[in-house]
Amino acid sequence: MNPALRHDPHDGTPVHIVASRQARPNLPDDGCPFCVGGREAPEPYDVRWFANRWPALPDDRCEVVLYTPDHTASFATLGVDGITRVVDLWADRTTALGSRDDVDYVLVFENRGPEVGATIAHPHGQIYAYDHVPPRPARRLGVWAPDPNPGDRLIADANGWTAVVPVAPVYPVAIDIAPTEHIGDLAACDPTQRRGLAGMLADIMGRLDRLYDSPLPYMLWVNQRPTTPDGWDDAWLSIEIVSPWRSAGVARYIAAAEVAAGEYFNPVDPAELAERLRALDPEHHR
Repeated sequence: MNPALRHDPHDGTPVHIVASRQARPNLPDDGCPFCVGGREAPEPYDVRWFANRWPALPDDRCEVVLYTPDHTASFATLGVDGITRVVDLWADRTTALGSRDDVDYVLVFENRGPEVGATIAHPHGQIYAYDHVPPRPARRLGVWAPDPNPGDRLIADANGWTAVVPVAPVYPVAIDIAPTEHIGDLAACDPTQRRGLAGMLADIMGRLDRLYDSPLPYMLWVNQRPTTPDGWDDAWLSIEIVSPWRSAGVARYIAAAEVAAGEYFNPVDPAELAERLRALDPEHHR
C-alpha cells in the first residue's frame, strides 16, 4: 500500500500527495542537465534514460528519457531514425519496468513547452510505472479501438498507422495515433512497426509545429496494455497528443463549469482541425 496515494472519499478521485516535489528546482542554475557533460548526461549518448531525482512515485518508478543530445532539436526534427531510437527505448523501458512485481502499468509521456509545465527545453519525456492501473487507462483500454471510418477527421494513414482527430476532444488540438492492426503495447511492435510509428510521429509533429507557425506546446502520452499477468488481451496501443492552444499563442483554459460538471466546451471543430492538418502534408512543405 502506498501511503502517499489517497482517494477522495466522495467521488473516488485518486490523488498522490508528493510534498517532496515542492523542493525541486524549477530551472537548473548550472546549465542544461540533459546536454552531454551535464549532471544527468555525463557521457555522450544517442538516447538515454535515468531515474528521476524528484520522483512522483517511490521505489525508482519514475524515469526521464532523453531523446537526443541536441538541445535545440524537437521531436519533429529528430527524423525517422532518431524517433525510432526513442520508440525502441520506450519499448525497452516498458519491458524492464513492467517485469517488476510492483508495477501494473507503464505510462510513457511528454510535456513540451512551459505552457504545459515543462521546465527544461531540452527534448525529453518521462515514464511513470504505477503499482495499479490508473482509472483513465483502465476505462479506455477496456473499450477503445481505432475508428474504422473516421471520415473527415482522418489526418494521415501510412505504414500501418493512422492519425485521427477524436470525435469529442476535450482539448482544441487533439490527435490519436494508432496501429491499423491490433497491437497491445510498445514492446509488442516489431522493428517494421516501430519504424512505421516513428514515421507517423515525425509527420504529425511536423504538422503540429506548422499549424500556427510556432513550436506548439503539447502533452503526449502512450496508452498501452497493463503489465499484469492476466487480462487486457483486447487493449489497443495508441498515442494521444493534445495542446491547449486554440490559435497561435492563445490557450483555451479549462473553466470552472467544466471542472465542476465534468463536461467540456471545445471551440474547435474536430473536422476543421483535421482539414487544416491534412493541408500541412510534409510533401507540400519541403
